[in-house]
Amino acid sequence: MRIFLSTLGVFFLMSFLFIMPAVLGPSTTPQPSASPVLSAAPTPSPAAAQEIRAVWVSFLEWQHTDFSSESAFRADAAAIMQNIASLGANTVFAHVRPFGDALYPSRYFPFSHLCTGTQGQDPGFDPLAVLVETAHAQGLTLEAWINPYRLQANGTPAELCAQSPALLHPNWVKHTATGLYLDPASIKVQQYLADSIRELCTNYAIDGIHFDDYFYPTTAPDFDADSYAASGSTISLADWRRQNVNDLMRACYAAAHAFNVRFGVSPQGTLSGCRDGQYSDAALWLAKPGYCDYLIPQLYWGLNYRKNGSDALSLGRLAAEWLSLPRTESVQLAFGLGAYRIGDGDEGDTSGPGTEWCTGHALATQATTLRSLGASGAALYRYAFLFANTLYPTLAEQEIAALREVWG
Repeated sequence: MRIFLSTLGVFFLMSFLFIMPAVLGPSTTPQPSASPVLSAAPTPSPAAAQEIRAVWVSFLEWQHTDFSSESAFRADAAAIMQNIASLGANTVFAHVRPFGDALYPSRYFPFSHLCTGTQGQDPGFDPLAVLVETAHAQGLTLEAWINPYRLQANGTPAELCAQSPALLHPNWVKHTATGLYLDPASIKVQQYLADSIRELCTNYAIDGIHFDDYFYPTTAPDFDADSYAASGSTISLADWRRQNVNDLMRACYAAAHAFNVRFGVSPQGTLSGCRDGQYSDAALWLAKPGYCDYLIPQLYWGLNYRKNGSDALSLGRLAAEWLSLPRTESVQLAFGLGAYRIGDGDEGDTSGPGTEWCTGHALATQATTLRSLGASGAALYRYAFLFANTLYPTLAEQEIAALREVWG
């Protein structure tokens, strides 16, 4: 009987601890766990490996979305999801934490300035709950898109509230000429971010956690020279930075997989940009289990793009390089396509007139080509350039029609 009561007591204590984050609400600021989860045994991907047909909906879309009431936001969100589903897409990457602030009530981050114009101000409803509901109603999976380190960039948001990690934990913050970022080398930061993923997976029926390509914001040696010196590491600064990002990846993968939620990343389009520019060892994540379930490198150039006589940045050339890399069976490899190029073409394009971005079927042709090469799918950056394109509306409509033929 004493054993039964003790067990029952433990049960109620654990139940209380499990629900406590939702009860406490966003005003409570937790400390990270004492020891971070920096490794995890490989586990099967939480979702069946279907072709990825995705659209990014970024914080830039939220700037034109009505947050004045739940009903107004719900109407806008439903229209977005309906449009995406009409393409034959199956996945939405919804930006829910762009600047160390959130489109949902959180113990770790204040409400985003995107909701009301003021960071930390409650909009009176839960935008993420609406996004999950409206996406699922259209048969779409909803992945929570997060920028892990970025707190403020180029003056956005204009003002940080008292609940911003930048003010609550100033010793976790690194500065650049353009913004504020959480310190990638901090074990407390790594655990804080992993804990915040557990919060998301606990409170929402999300289908995935999605990181984009914002890892280290600079290559400047003085960005974290003090942390590097304090670490006593004997490896190079570059390798040490890559190790820090790898630690974060493993911790976040483990956090998501504990809830059977996918975890993926959209790194930069070139391997050198990933490895040496932002210290994201994407080739490693592709080759070994335990880091992510998918990669979607951002190949935002045309299939035959040439610059200064070179096709090194063409989508075709880059896709072939990525697809030739060693890849573990548990990781999908899809590619991001630049819908924002419609009508404008590739920057510095020297391929001559008649660029593919003016054909009305650039994205569909690219998606078809990638499929034939053995890619796991494609994602489109971003929603507004297809469904709210005021500069090239006719071309956008043609691209939508062509995509429906490929994805539908």
